[in-house]
Amino acid sequence: MAGIGHNSGRVYEPGKSWRTHVWTKARKDLMPTLPIEVVRLRVKRASELGLSYKTYAGIRASTGHDLIGFLFSNNALQVLREGQPLALDRAAKLGALVRTTCRGVAHKPVTPTHLGSLPVLSAAYAAPAFSDSWAAMRDRMRAMITAGGQPADRFVIVGDTAIEREWAEAARTAGYLQADQFFSR
Repeated sequence: MAGIGHNSGRVYEPGKSWRTHVWTKARKDLMPTLPIEVVRLRVKRASELGLSYKTYAGIRASTGHDLIGFLFSNNALQVLREGQPLALDRAAKLGALVRTTCRGVAHKPVTPTHLGSLPVLSAAYAAPAFSDSWAAMRDRMRAMITAGGQPADRFVIVGDTAIEREWAEAARTAGYLQADQFFSR
C-alpha cells in the first residue's frame, strides 16, 4: 500500500496530456546535443571498457564522469573454489580492456590471495561479511575502491547476486552490472 501523499502514478485531474507534453519537451531540452567527435570518442571509450555504448552512456550520464575501472566479485568471474582458474572467455574479455583498472572481491571459500593471483586483476580484497552492518559494508567497499586514490563514482561493480548490488549502492559507485550483461558483449 502506498504511503500518505502517494498517488500511485494515476492522474485524475484534467490537463494530463498537456503536462506530459511539457515534461517531454523539458527532458528533451535538458539533453545536450553532442558534437559527432565527442560521440565518436565515447563510442571508442565504451569499446575500450567492453561495454555497449548505451550502457556506457547511461552510466556516464548518471555520474558525469568517465569510468576508470571495475570491481568484479568472484561470482561474476565464476571462480567459486580456491585454486580454480579463470574461464578462458572471461580472461579474454578482461584482457581486452584498455585503460581500465580491474580489481576483485572474494567471497569465502575463495581468498583474496587466489583472486589477486589472476593475471587480469590488479588487486583483490575480502568481501564484506553477510553479518556486517550497512555502514561497515559501505566503509569496507569504499576502502577497496579508493585504495588507489580514485573516487568510487568512477568504478562499476560487476556481480552476480543481490548482495553485490547492495555493495554498489552502499559505496556510491557509478553503478552495478550483472555478470551476464558484462560478459555477454
